[in-house]
Amino acid sequence: MSWNDFHQRQHSIQTVLDNARRSPSEAVTQVPAPFTDSAELLRALHYKWNQQLTGRIEVALAATEDAPHDDRVQSVTAAWRQTAAANAVLRDVLDQHSAHPALEACAAGEQRMLALAAGLAEHTEPAKDIARVGMAFLQLLRATPSDPRGGWRRKLMPSF
Repeated sequence: MSWNDFHQRQHSIQTVLDNARRSPSEAVTQVPAPFTDSAELLRALHYKWNQQLTGRIEVALAATEDAPHDDRVQSVTAAWRQTAAANAVLRDVLDQHSAHPALEACAAGEQRMLALAAGLAEHTEPAKDIARVGMAFLQLLRATPSDPRGGWRRKLMPSF
């Protein structure tokens, strides 16, 4: 991919997000060039989300390493929530199209990353199990209001 291609893709993604501010459910109905179809566009949007999320999680975990009493689950939760707040339109578009087959592998990858980063799973476990743990974690994270004490984590344990 050339720099020109990269910039064209970024411009198209930004146009889609600008349009999504008005109507998230219709954001990917008109696929701008250089994308060939909605599946390719949705994967690019998820990649953008994943870049933002991964960066925040890495920063949060680095801070957790420096402060041994901090909790990895809390750090990953805060990073996810900060990313969602900073990228609300992007998150809305992805949520509106979460059932699209193009996002299935993307979602599983995100779920595995969350489970591993939070310390809820190990790399040695089967990928399917790691994704299941990550999905349960993500569902609780999204369904539960912020709790500075982290009491919602007790609800996570029966999910396994």
